[in-house]
Amino acid sequence: MLHIDDIFFSEAEFRARVGHAAEAIGLGSRARGRYAVCFPETIDWLSLFFALKEADCTVLPLHPSTPLAAARRMAQEAGCHALFFHRLTPELLPDPGAPETAGHLLQMSSGTTGAPKIIARSWGEIAGEIASYTGHFRAPEAMTPVIACPTTHSYGLICGLLVALHRGQVPVILNVDNPKYLLKRLRDIERPLLYSSPVILHTLAKLLPEDAPLHALMSSGTVLPDPWFAAIRRKTRHMFQQYGCSEAGCIAINGDVQASNDMGIVLPHHRLEAGAGAYAPAEIILRREGGDIFTRDLGYLKSDGSLVFVARLDDTINVSGLNVYPQQVEDVVMGFPGVTDAIVFRKADAFAGERVGLVFTATEAVSLQSLRAWCRSHLAAHQQPSEIRQTASLPRKANGKISRREVAELYQSGALLPLEAAQ
Repeated sequence: MLHIDDIFFSEAEFRARVGHAAEAIGLGSRARGRYAVCFPETIDWLSLFFALKEADCTVLPLHPSTPLAAARRMAQEAGCHALFFHRLTPELLPDPGAPETAGHLLQMSSGTTGAPKIIARSWGEIAGEIASYTGHFRAPEAMTPVIACPTTHSYGLICGLLVALHRGQVPVILNVDNPKYLLKRLRDIERPLLYSSPVILHTLAKLLPEDAPLHALMSSGTVLPDPWFAAIRRKTRHMFQQYGCSEAGCIAINGDVQASNDMGIVLPHHRLEAGAGAYAPAEIILRREGGDIFTRDLGYLKSDGSLVFVARLDDTINVSGLNVYPQQVEDVVMGFPGVTDAIVFRKADAFAGERVGLVFTATEAVSLQSLRAWCRSHLAAHQQPSEIRQTASLPRKANGKISRREVAELYQSGALLPLEAAQ
């Protein structure tokens, strides 16, 4: 049925564990409820997850590294009736929400543009997403899904694990932080399709020899910087990319990625609106019964119906009435020799309203004068950073995402030290 690290669990073995979890918590006599689950071992988490899901309960998955105090707080904020923390004995929570009438998967939004919020999606809605996903995206059917990302997140749980099981595949879940070990495991797996974070994918691309590319990978979560994309694309036979949001799950899939911001064809169960072209991007909106979803992403549809991502609306910088899309600036900066990462953010300006701020890392100390000259030769005047700072590291999240608002606050407070001060 599935592998977890070096252990294979047959369907009979896994079903026995699911049954044990259901019996241990008295699921047959327990009212349908809303439960937060945090276990350090993947097999324990998944056993309880499937038991609760099959009983049509509501589940809030929590990352296995979450400490008890944080798990308790998140569970209470989500209105959970109980918390299962590292054991099958529940901790009952005060002031739970109303009894559930149907089961849902609860997820926390990323929080990159504001405070994280709870998103609830019914099991029926998720089943519809999986059917649309597998019916539309047939390329991986003969591949082995390798899930090297948390199964407590929708990317690893739905698009990785549940999609694989729906296809009748035998997924491999790897709980690894060591890219070299991950490469070793991938070499032992027939036609692996890797689900992982952009940071891990970029690291693997740097480690891979030119004559031994990855068989296939899926990118999701954030648009790859162009230099990262080029390195990964060169070292991969089949590169896929998906785009989605917490409220709707996967929205579009690209089965042959040739540009980092090309998200592919919209899944058939969605009705989507976006801009009419590269010079007229507009907010990506999902039209659906029960309420439209405004993604706060700018994008447009190409003539072939594929979706192109431009920027987060909240990240767009308005310089004297002219829009600056951060990734366009970041891609130019990362083309400068030695630069390894870059983040552009909004700075208030008395004359232009807003200006472009830039922080970056590099393999060695960079001449800011030379970098400014590089920007002048590759960017329009309103796109050029007014303030530039090289730092020892940048505050990217584990999944590669960034909060430009947080970066701006850290910069303003002086917490992002210049390279010489950090050393």
